Amino acid sequence: MHIPDGFVSVPVAGATGIISAVMIGIALGRSRDAFGIRRAPVLGLTTAFIFAAQMINFPVAGGTSGHLLGGTLAAVILGSPWAGGICIATVLIIQAVLFADGGITALGANILNMAVVGVWVGWMLTQTLQQLLGSRKGRLPLSAGIAGGMSVVVAAIACAIELALSGTAKLNIVLPAMTGIHILIGIGEGIITGGVLTYLAKVRPDLLPTEQRKLRGFLVPVVATMLIAGVLSLFASAYPDGLEKVAENLGFIQLGENIRFSLPTPFADYTINGAEGIGTSIAGLVGATVCFAVAFAVAQMLKPKNA
Repeated sequence: MHIPDGFVSVPVAGATGIISAVMIGIALGRSRDAFGIRRAPVLGLTTAFIFAAQMINFPVAGGTSGHLLGGTLAAVILGSPWAGGICIATVLIIQAVLFADGGITALGANILNMAVVGVWVGWMLTQTLQQLLGSRKGRLPLSAGIAGGMSVVVAAIACAIELALSGTAKLNIVLPAMTGIHILIGIGEGIITGGVLTYLAKVRPDLLPTEQRKLRGFLVPVVATMLIAGVLSLFASAYPDGLEKVAENLGFIQLGENIRFSLPTPFADYTINGAEGIGTSIAGLVGATVCFAVAFAVAQMLKPKNA
């Protein structure tokens, strides 16, 4: 769902950029005392993991692929939608700047859709479902899985509205197209979100904010994240993602091809020219490392002096 340059108009890009900047600014302030931010390594690892997981596109119907958005997962692991928003925004900024994934001019729209709308919808639905299911810890993966899937659909609706406001496509056409394909992608989001949280609850409960346990170390999470970024990323589906497929079907894909403001980078499109395969692995490892370093640094800067 990464919107490239050219898909949204200048007014829409400007408005979403302002809204996203304000929301992330508030998130930075509100996260100063948030549980997740006080555990800087957890924020760093969560950010790196979501970056790595987003490299793995899984196939869905009609020659289309999808990947984890991770907003609900980040918010639940960090125990705060504010911290979750910082996590996803960090991933999106690094993807746009270092890997030319998502337009620089559309960065505000992407942050709004995935780091604000996706995170908050997933968080609020998770809390609501937890109350309906009795607030049991064992029900958290199910609640977050359902919420995660729904958050993808709502983020896709937000994206469709932005495209319509930009004059890129008519709302009555792009809205059902985006919603339909992202319902399928949302199923994958829900399965991944529920699966990760089930694993953490059973094997590493210390990484969850509901457990006030001393952190047991990070070797296994680090190794797992690097394996995903450096190895599993090689098996990602080559099918176009949901937004790209919709753009192809509705005939506005060329807008992203004609206008591109990517910064100079050796890792564009998650590879290195002349080194396909190993280039993807290197790009994944570099990206995951940079995501961890940036998120960890942000958490350290925000951490209260007495923490």
